[in-house]
Amino acid sequence: MFQLSSIGWGLTYICVMNMLLCMRTTLNIQDELMRAAKKQAAERGTTITKVIEQALRDSLARGKNTRAGYKLRWQTTRGKLLPGVDLTDRDSLLDRMDGRG
Repeated sequence: MFQLSSIGWGLTYICVMNMLLCMRTTLNIQDELMRAAKKQAAERGTTITKVIEQALRDSLARGKNTRAGYKLRWQTTRGKLLPGVDLTDRDSLLDRMDGRG
């Protein structure tokens, strides 16, 4: 039977809590982009993670503001039913619309 010491349980707890609080993801980033991020992090005295997180936040915020919403504008006209059109008969209506009826 395997027994963990109290230190083992403590480390397990810390690892589990870290996984729950921080999501870890592997990304493939172009070398030149990664070098620029590392340089910027060094210049600011911060971590690469914080530089990338901020860049992602900025990009997502710009995406929300620049996207114009679409508004459907209804256009109604007065008209009358053409002779020989039966709105309850879908097939004959489609034939008429296609010029077959």
